Amino acid sequence: MKKVAAAVGELKEKVRGRMRSVRKKVVSVAIAARRKSEAGEQQRRGLYKGLLSLSRKIVNQAGRVAKEVATLPKKTQAKVQGLLKQMEVMQVRTKQVIRQTKARILDGNTKHPEKLASVFEPHTEIIRKGKASKPTEFGKMVKVQEAENQIITHVEVFDQRPVDSDLLVDAVAKHEERLGRTPHLVAADAGFYSQSNEKALEEKGVKRVSIPNRNTKSEARKKHQKQRWFKDGQRWRTGCEGRISVLKLNTEVERCRTS
Repeated sequence: MKKVAAAVGELKEKVRGRMRSVRKKVVSVAIAARRKSEAGEQQRRGLYKGLLSLSRKIVNQAGRVAKEVATLPKKTQAKVQGLLKQMEVMQVRTKQVIRQTKARILDGNTKHPEKLASVFEPHTEIIRKGKASKPTEFGKMVKVQEAENQIITHVEVFDQRPVDSDLLVDAVAKHEERLGRTPHLVAADAGFYSQSNEKALEEKGVKRVSIPNRNTKSEARKKHQKQRWFKDGQRWRTGCEGRISVLKLNTEVERCRTS
């Protein structure tokens, strides 16, 4: 809104900055969240109501600014068409965040439809992987395939998080398509394991499948997973995690450069 006002010269609608008030509310919410008592919860709800009120005022003011610009000469409007489109997009997304915050904090509904996790990257998914250090992550699930010598042979980004075990056979097919041969060994984490997957890979001609079954009670299976080649496959797979971390870091850097 301030950029629009600066570009057109002057607006009757005085653009009021509310960032200071918003920051104070956000900090207060974080402090109140540390209090696990009922009093702390009530305080947090009250602060959220204030934050929602501020958000509505900002969205409403954006609407008034857009209406005023629409009354200006066409030449003046043309200067700020890009900014107005950005404002319109952000208004829609902010209204969605207001609705889902009200539903979650005030009504206790955590299953709000079309939940928005980021106003800047609306495609972002909430991914709960159960890690102790990071139980919830945000973004899109990416499958990275690697061959010998740390060569990445295939990368795929999924619109919605798939079940890992559904990806294994197709991953081997992609390997065959790219390299013209069936891999001698396939290694993946436990999420990719299923008996049907193991059987399908053996039928394809894969000689060794190093995918642990964490839930097995079979002594024969446990012995199978203690073989040197099986452990070597898992060590190699663990090394792949480091390469994935580098890819994640480079992606974040590139995102910062382009944003």
